[in-house]
Amino acid sequence: MNRISSRIRAVAALAERVGNALQWLSPALARLTVGLVFFQSGWSKLLDLEKVTKYFTELGIAAPAFQARLASTAEFACGGLLLAGLATRFAVVPLIITMCVAIRTALWEQVEGLGTLVGLTEFAYIALLVWLGTTGPGPLSLDWLIARGAERLGTGTMPAAASRTIA
Repeated sequence: MNRISSRIRAVAALAERVGNALQWLSPALARLTVGLVFFQSGWSKLLDLEKVTKYFTELGIAAPAFQARLASTAEFACGGLLLAGLATRFAVVPLIITMCVAIRTALWEQVEGLGTLVGLTEFAYIALLVWLGTTGPGPLSLDWLIARGAERLGTGTMPAAASRTIA
């Protein structure tokens, strides 16, 4: 019995070491995945604003032409910022708002309760974006490089999330 518990502790310790060594991977994958989705979506919408405006008109969104430009530009620009890991904590805010509006205007009829709400892809994007906004972009990002450079020059300090990932 002692041998089994010793093995379990060894495996748990190994899993913890591997997990700690790969902490950089989760925010990088989340950023690149969500960033690419929004970057591509925004770009395709910007290329056909007339179609997006027509769709927004059908949904009954106020000022559909303005909202189409705003949403498309936000998706494209903020998706690009996420890809680069630049201004990540700011870039997630317009995307969260865009997804909330998308759920409320285009998908609300599909929502029958909490289960169907959290089952929406848009809700998964919101969850990832909130996570990125609260934990930061990780060390594989321009945000981290800028913070590290500022710390080395003595002009600033690294955010807690950035310093945790390189310790």
